[in-house]
Amino acid sequence: MATGGDSDNKRLGYRTTPSPGVGVLAALEGATLLVWNLIATPFIGRRRLRWGTVGSEATDSLPGDEFVPEPKWSYTLGIAIDAAPEDVWPWIVQLGQGRGGFYTYQTLENMVGCQITNTTEILPDHQHPAAGEDIYLHPTAPPMRMEIINPPTTFVLLGSPADIGAEESWGTSTWQFAVNPSPDGGSRLLTRGRYNHTPDWKSRLAFGRFPMEVITFVMSRKMMLEIKRLAERDA
Repeated sequence: MATGGDSDNKRLGYRTTPSPGVGVLAALEGATLLVWNLIATPFIGRRRLRWGTVGSEATDSLPGDEFVPEPKWSYTLGIAIDAAPEDVWPWIVQLGQGRGGFYTYQTLENMVGCQITNTTEILPDHQHPAAGEDIYLHPTAPPMRMEIINPPTTFVLLGSPADIGAEESWGTSTWQFAVNPSPDGGSRLLTRGRYNHTPDWKSRLAFGRFPMEVITFVMSRKMMLEIKRLAERDA
């Protein structure tokens, strides 16, 4: 007897959760948040740089700070996840264009050529990263390099176009992830970005706070909420 696709998926235990951020409504949500945050920057900009953090998390040192020791600007975002670090880690290490995506507004990102596909599954092929490997945010933009990999707590990426033959002193940035165990058996996920740039207008546009901080906040917040949802689903 023939069975339908949905029935087969249920029988085999496959999940059919759609990719995060797909569709017109998701794109409108992301675009609206970007516009609103741009307008609200004078009022909420400082608080936004430490969204979700508790206690001293926003100022505590994290692995990777040393790569940009005196940033022009930085942010630290946090979220509580009802899952152990071992359950959160797989979603972080498969981040990237051509990998697991970024769990953000896929349709909106692809409108600017990112060619992203957000997965809702753990991808075995991307669970064993090595220092020195690259992660792309956009297929034509310089990649970020994996610098520190310490499962299941620390994942640090470094962006420095000068390393791959671009202009010297162009700018540097980090994308740092820390998954700290919490006393209740869950986790605190922190993500931090640190940016340095030269006075050149191109460097300021690529690494400066405006408008990069707004874009980074909206996308990082969505990413962290989706990682929380997916990790808790499987835990």
